[in-house]
Amino acid sequence: MHTHLALKNNSTARARDRTKKAPRSTKLCDMPSSAPGPFGYIDLFAGIGGFHAMLDHAGGECRFVSEIDREARDTYVRNWVDTLPVEERPQINEDITTATPEFGDVDVPSHDVLAAGFPCQPFSKSGLQRGMDEARGTLFWNIARILEARRPAVVLLENVRNIAGPRHRNEWDVIIRTLRELGYRVSDKPTVFSPHLLPPSRGGTPQIRDRVFILGTYIGAERVEAELARGEDPGPVVRRSAVDDWTPDMWRAEWILDDDEKIPNLEQYSLSPTEVSWVDAWDDLVRRFRANVGTKLPGFPLWADEWRRESEMDERALDGLPAWKLELVVKNVKFFEHHHALIDGWLRDHPEFASFPASRRKLEWQARELESLWDTVMHFRPSGIRAKAPTYLPALVAITQTSIHGPRRRRLTPHEAARLQGLPKSFSFGDQRDAASYKQVGNGVAVGAAWHVFREHVLRDRSDLPSSLVNAVLAAPQTPPVAVDSPTALLHQ
Repeated sequence: MHTHLALKNNSTARARDRTKKAPRSTKLCDMPSSAPGPFGYIDLFAGIGGFHAMLDHAGGECRFVSEIDREARDTYVRNWVDTLPVEERPQINEDITTATPEFGDVDVPSHDVLAAGFPCQPFSKSGLQRGMDEARGTLFWNIARILEARRPAVVLLENVRNIAGPRHRNEWDVIIRTLRELGYRVSDKPTVFSPHLLPPSRGGTPQIRDRVFILGTYIGAERVEAELARGEDPGPVVRRSAVDDWTPDMWRAEWILDDDEKIPNLEQYSLSPTEVSWVDAWDDLVRRFRANVGTKLPGFPLWADEWRRESEMDERALDGLPAWKLELVVKNVKFFEHHHALIDGWLRDHPEFASFPASRRKLEWQARELESLWDTVMHFRPSGIRAKAPTYLPALVAITQTSIHGPRRRRLTPHEAARLQGLPKSFSFGDQRDAASYKQVGNGVAVGAAWHVFREHVLRDRSDLPSSLVNAVLAAPQTPPVAVDSPTALLHQ
């Protein structure tokens, strides 16, 4: 989430005047250029360049970049700008509000595609004003201001899945209504997609990262209104389902790992002796349970501090618990009741367990039939240790709750996290501190997922798009630059 610099609140009446003056019909002079040569794009709230990687692959030319975070901007420039000849470098903006004044010219060059992984902020809930007015004071308004002034052929927005959920219904309605008023054909149904649903041959990566993509094609407000009046809605660009004959369980986390011997300062990613002791203790329980009971551990969170006999339960204390917590406490008590002899023996053999932090006396087993905790991918969470099968990984987040690869007994490095987002193997954070790198990757766009939805949108709307854009996308290989030399060879190791 970027820092929000609020716009000055001017009267809505003046804003309506400006909106009314904007042409609402599609004229020949309004249509994006279809001249030969690369299509142009701008990259807003650009982060470290997930959209840039995808749009460059599609044959585009970056003309404008805006990113307010200095460290993220430095990473972007290092990887995508400094490598270009000076005359081909895009305009760099540090604060989109300075380029999009409410009155006056928009300081953004013409372009065919506007891409933005925009922050989501609350909009006005009056429901009585036009979309542009309701978006006022938010960073989405600055995007709308550019669309109003430049009318690119395609708008491509990305946000977390909750943007289309019930808690953000007003925000979603304002976004869709604003885009339609500005002349964009856009569905009011979200396109939701994740990179783990794509095979490596289509740019997929082993990360479950559901994101909402909003894609619009400029056809003019009058035509948008006419299509809506006929009940026409283009619907989601793609379905949230595996592509081609792909099965997500075919992934292996090894796909994105670098060779240990090639990682500088490998020791800083290795588990500490204390962390190893946490895993070793729980691993012993995993193995004993399978040997004695013959099955895997249950899937609900195991809370060792709640292990007691049913006769020892305090009914009055339980009455004060919220329903979700009461359910888990009861499950843990019953688990201990059924397996108390095994658990008591395990605890006697691990007296160090009593001194573990409270969050490390909890385990959530989601690793199916694996027989050892060291065979899993783990996360040390505030809510406990979570273990998953080493296929696809949970979504990267903008904090250092980094995945731990059990077989290697270490965390993913920032470089590996970038590859998990589909960024090229050559991608570099320089000498930046790891905390900033993890944050930037967690805030980033998954390249393969963005490429897939963008390509499908261009193919679907090709008759309404500039030929230069359509031809470039069709000429680009379906496989974006992969983050590993031979990804398919690693799938079944």
